[in-house]
Amino acid sequence: MKVLFYAMTGEKSCLLHVLMNAVNLAEKGNEVKVVFEGRSVLLPGQLQKESNPHYVKARDKGLLAGICLACSRMLNVLEENQSLGLPMLNDMFGHAPMEPYMAQGYQVISM
Repeated sequence: MKVLFYAMTGEKSCLLHVLMNAVNLAEKGNEVKVVFEGRSVLLPGQLQKESNPHYVKARDKGLLAGICLACSRMLNVLEENQSLGLPMLNDMFGHAPMEPYMAQGYQVISM
């Protein structure tokens, strides 16, 4: 199974559930990616600073596909997000597109 979690909300508890599910699916042999879009771009820096175990595990497993450039800029976290070393995604009018993943057969789950 191929799954793309397209995180949109800025609620930490929601994003942590995205990360837990992503890791769980990946550990069961599935191909999984997480894209930070919308208000979720506010959270990667915070989770990195906290050394949040779900974030760290997802990052270390290579599940974090990237962060929306336009939303990072709009929400004033661009420099912080760039410092995390994750790709800044901007292929769709400055935002992170779903289409490339869908074209590769990923099921998209937006939370």
